[in-house]
Amino acid sequence: MKKTERRTCRLLPPLVLLLLVLFPGNCHAALDDGFAEGIALLASKSFAQKTEGAEKIAGSGDKRTDKVLRAFLDGQLYFTKEGQVLVYGVPGSDGLQVTDALIETPLGIMSADQLNKITINNQLRGQLKTLLARLSLRSADPAVRLAGVREMFADITPETAKVFDDLRQTEKDDRVREALLTALALAGVRSADLAERKKGLVTLAESLDPEVRNELTRLIGEEKDKTLLQEAKRSLGKIEAKLSWYAKLETVFFGLSLGSVLVLAAIGLAITFGVIGVINMAHGELIMIGAYTTYVMQLLLPDALGVALALSVPVAFVVAALVGIAIERSVIRFLYGRPLETLLATFGLSLILQQAVRSIFSPLNRSVATPAWMSGSIAINPVLSLTINRVTIFVFAMLVFAGLFLLLKKSSLGLQVRAVSQNRAMARAMGVRASRVDALTFGLGSGIAGIAGVALSQLTNVGPNLGQSYIVDSFMVVVFGGVGNLWGTLVGGLVLGVANKFLEPWSGAVLAKIVILVFIILFIQKRPQGLFPQRGRAAE
Repeated sequence: MKKTERRTCRLLPPLVLLLLVLFPGNCHAALDDGFAEGIALLASKSFAQKTEGAEKIAGSGDKRTDKVLRAFLDGQLYFTKEGQVLVYGVPGSDGLQVTDALIETPLGIMSADQLNKITINNQLRGQLKTLLARLSLRSADPAVRLAGVREMFADITPETAKVFDDLRQTEKDDRVREALLTALALAGVRSADLAERKKGLVTLAESLDPEVRNELTRLIGEEKDKTLLQEAKRSLGKIEAKLSWYAKLETVFFGLSLGSVLVLAAIGLAITFGVIGVINMAHGELIMIGAYTTYVMQLLLPDALGVALALSVPVAFVVAALVGIAIERSVIRFLYGRPLETLLATFGLSLILQQAVRSIFSPLNRSVATPAWMSGSIAINPVLSLTINRVTIFVFAMLVFAGLFLLLKKSSLGLQVRAVSQNRAMARAMGVRASRVDALTFGLGSGIAGIAGVALSQLTNVGPNLGQSYIVDSFMVVVFGGVGNLWGTLVGGLVLGVANKFLEPWSGAVLAKIVILVFIILFIQKRPQGLFPQRGRAAE
């Protein structure tokens, strides 16, 4: 047996040696030649030999390669002093939690005195990063390949560029192919050939990767050739223009996200305000009840967050609707036609509901977990990504709006609601029970407020004061869009949300709200009925 093979066998754990006795053969029956030789070289004190060992491990194709090299990079790779077993060592309170690196068997807790750490320096650390990036290029997952290409942007060599050029010919994923093209352009910019550098600069003008902007900024500061300098400035200018455009798109997205929340919060208020003419100051607390319903559902189903959230929508609607009907039957029905009294009465009810929640759940905010399918973001490009939870809430808000619109336009209840809102006396004369319609309308608006609470629980903490943050905004949306008009609520909520997000960067969040409020005050001076005025009684 060769000297390297004998040494490698000594490094193998006892269990592997037992397998080799039961199933005769040399060490290569258990380990690939390159992998075994690479592990043997890691025991050397020479960083050059360790580098050679890392390269042999990377080139072996062994399934343990990635984990071994990452542990090496993280400083968690050791040899045991007794038996020279290659192990992973994760620091713990009592020592190092040790796992056999070759057969991935836990070996218990060991002290640092029982292990020899495989040391690493900066040069070797950089080499390991490059090796790991190259390994990721072989992955079947396009996201892993894309990350591997980007990791190598800063350290592209002519050899790497040749590998990238070959990979680009066979790569099927558009984003990975674009990253490979960017990498080749970076290599061209760093080359000595003037034509290649010009060609690379033209290509880089199409990229939004941060490494590209850094490279162009560095080149502008160091380049002496005027032609290349002008080309670099032109490329950087194109990139900056694209960044500005995508920044505006991101602001619009956040504005639509905020607007969808405002629509959900205000749409129930628009119904009750438009049909019954009640200024419901307890509307925010109905939103809060929906949010707490979501919290309770997750307590009941802690191992199924997605199911709990889905069930929270109908449950929150029913709970909030029942509370709303109870409020209408016990208080509001006696105050119709007296708006000031309804405002004061519902304000008192809001304080009662807040205190009830404090007594049941405590005054502390509660956190509602987000299901896995609503976590993360959708990456459009390196500078623009859309958070999945906000996209989901926007779609959800549009579905709620569509469902409510169809209910009011196609159902008998909707027909009665529209009749009462346009001419209550005539509706009564035609046999419509206006008091029943009032109760159902108030319950419907309250139920939708509960659904809004479900959505808000995914964006912020749930607390007794949750509703107070949205009651003023809800009234602004209703007044701006047109009292009792669903389309007005939708357009008003989205417009105010986008306007608020565009104002925030230069005025701040608080001043932006003040500017919006002043705008609405001036707007209703000129157009008291809002963007989409209601017909019939509401118009009067």
